Amino acid sequence: MSIGVLPTSTLAGRFFLCERVAESRAPVKTQHRNETPDWLNTPAQQERRTQTHGLLLAWYSRYGRHTLPWRHTRDPYAILVSEVMLQQTQVERVLPKYQAFLARFPTLAALAEAPTSEVIKAWAGLGYNMRAVRLQQIAQEAIARYAGALPNTLDGLLSLKGVGRYTAGAIACFAFDQPVATVDTNIRRVLWRVFRGIEPIVWPAGVSGEREALALAAWALPGRNTDQARVEVATQPSSQSEQSDAAQAAYDWQQALMDLGATVCQSRRPACEQCPLTEVCAAYAEVAALTLFPSGEALARLRDERAALSEHPEHTGASEHPQPQMGQVAETRAASTSDANTTRETPEIDGNSRPTATVAKPRKATQPFTSTTRYFRGRIIATLSELAAGESLALAELGLLVKPNFSPDDLPWLRGLVDGLARDGLVRWLTGKQDDAAEEARVALP
Repeated sequence: MSIGVLPTSTLAGRFFLCERVAESRAPVKTQHRNETPDWLNTPAQQERRTQTHGLLLAWYSRYGRHTLPWRHTRDPYAILVSEVMLQQTQVERVLPKYQAFLARFPTLAALAEAPTSEVIKAWAGLGYNMRAVRLQQIAQEAIARYAGALPNTLDGLLSLKGVGRYTAGAIACFAFDQPVATVDTNIRRVLWRVFRGIEPIVWPAGVSGEREALALAAWALPGRNTDQARVEVATQPSSQSEQSDAAQAAYDWQQALMDLGATVCQSRRPACEQCPLTEVCAAYAEVAALTLFPSGEALARLRDERAALSEHPEHTGASEHPQPQMGQVAETRAASTSDANTTRETPEIDGNSRPTATVAKPRKATQPFTSTTRYFRGRIIATLSELAAGESLALAELGLLVKPNFSPDDLPWLRGLVDGLARDGLVRWLTGKQDDAAEEARVALP
């Protein structure tokens, strides 16, 4: 059966990009019953799903990143550490830190009981230091509420402050062998392209969008695909008899989706020429219908041009979903591009935007990273991490070490940064008086 191109206005599904960055917010109760959208309940889509399972799992068996150390353990704690570390951080940076962190804090209890200053020091170099504090808080809450272990149900994991839906689903699947669907940036993008078509530059937002994305992921999951099965695995631990081929298929499937999205089906530069799913991919079919030479570059340009035309329909007299002319789409094959170090958690900072010559939009001037608040917060943490246990710095001393050409005029700015870090639990004021003179106000790690 031939599989046609899906319309590009049927699904409004999105998994929050910030979910993996801001999982400290209070968790939302899991929506276990993910109703399958009508556009998926067709023979063509069911056939597409079956074919995709076979093609992607065969590709993963041969090309998957099987050497990653967190894929050689089912220890829930080790998997939790890897998932938090991989948030917005490339694999190559995580690998040495992951091993060293587990050597320093080998168990959930060891992490929970450690001085926070030591946890932050062990995290140094990974950035987004709040993750270290949140990770320790998760460990402390699990120790207090769950007899020293992470809960083994989806709802139990979501009850931990700082654990969002992606992380909970990943631990349930990768540690507890539950066929639970989960969605990160790469999974969402791959599933959208394969079953839906070319993705928008700006993803639809909202709680309903998250439910739609999870519904698609649950429908696509190999093995147990009924609503009742998803309710069972989400609310109670599976028995030994239920640790079946379905659980392993779910594990391999979701790892395969993440690997394909990280190395081939990338956001800005998809390498369609290397993809095992081109024969079933709805997005690739859309490109092939408009150009003699379908490629990842053509896909990206078509997506960007559609976005530009939808923003300025008066230029074309276009309908709600305008189609670029054939001449607007790239007619040359793109060079193969992939970044094997990019992991599922890497944020799409550029908004997936690759403007073309015909509809290019001027980019806003961006602030150099070395002048951003995030940069200086990191510099403060790095500077304090170099101190011996029990040592501290006066505010003025800290400023001289953090910022070139630091002057007394910068003290209010620096005090504001330190105050914010103190609220986040990353530093502490030793004097306890944030309005003390710069020589008296002293700062240290927690």
